[in-house]
Amino acid sequence: MVQVFKEFTTNAALQIGDLSIFEDAETKLPELYSFVWAKDTAIHLNVDLEPVTIPPHSIAAFTPMHSITNIEGEDGIVYQFNREFYCVKDHDKEVSCLGLLFFGNDTTPIIPLNSKEQHRYALLHETFIEEINTTDTIQAEMLRMLLARFIIKTTRILKNEVKVSLPQEGSIDLLRDFNFMVETHFREARNVAFYADKLYKSPKTLANNFSKYKKSPLQIIHDRIVLEAKRMLTYSNLSAKEIAFDLGFDDPSHLSRLFKKQTGVSPAVFKSQLMAHKNTKTVAKGTFDM
Repeated sequence: MVQVFKEFTTNAALQIGDLSIFEDAETKLPELYSFVWAKDTAIHLNVDLEPVTIPPHSIAAFTPMHSITNIEGEDGIVYQFNREFYCVKDHDKEVSCLGLLFFGNDTTPIIPLNSKEQHRYALLHETFIEEINTTDTIQAEMLRMLLARFIIKTTRILKNEVKVSLPQEGSIDLLRDFNFMVETHFREARNVAFYADKLYKSPKTLANNFSKYKKSPLQIIHDRIVLEAKRMLTYSNLSAKEIAFDLGFDDPSHLSRLFKKQTGVSPAVFKSQLMAHKNTKTVAKGTFDM
């Protein structure tokens, strides 16, 4: 069951439901931030074509840039919202839509809840459900306040208890801004100098700030381009050449070389392997059904 709040004057949207929320075409909205809360059992899903497991009694945070598919689980709660609902003002660097849960670290944050926090989040969820079913002039503000509380509580746990790869305090803003900038411009810009200029930094300063990070600025740019190419090869009927042009490459061979360097195979081979895997699954299913 999915419950939806929409504010037509601003296009703001919030929806709360179970794991079917990812499959329901009627409630599937674009550009949504997501929290996936595994209750008593683990949730298995693919995020950007890679397997991710959310352990029992844990919450994972995803940005609109994540592609979430193949969801398996029986006991989960999902909160989804768009920028118009919560991010009109990126009012706080830690708990905004550019905050630590979304763009301030190098991995998908998975936040475990101890027994005390499980109870607190359960009470918060009950209030969410009550308010999303209460239609009056202050409903939107109440729901935003509840979401802010949810994000603040989850951010506190992330900062205080979760051993994630957070950068030093002085470079958090730069990491967050760079990641968001890459999401915005990766189709048009593939060089570090472009992003350094946008962030009013020199390329050397940018590189130095990422020296303790798992990836260099250039690696982050390349990873984002290859990820988008994988998505398009998987979910569209475009050829490798068409995808290269869509991603801003004048010469498709340039994307092919980058893709092969990152994955070990060319886009064409990746596509053929994908099709072979799908055909194998289809044949296996048909045999089983007989």
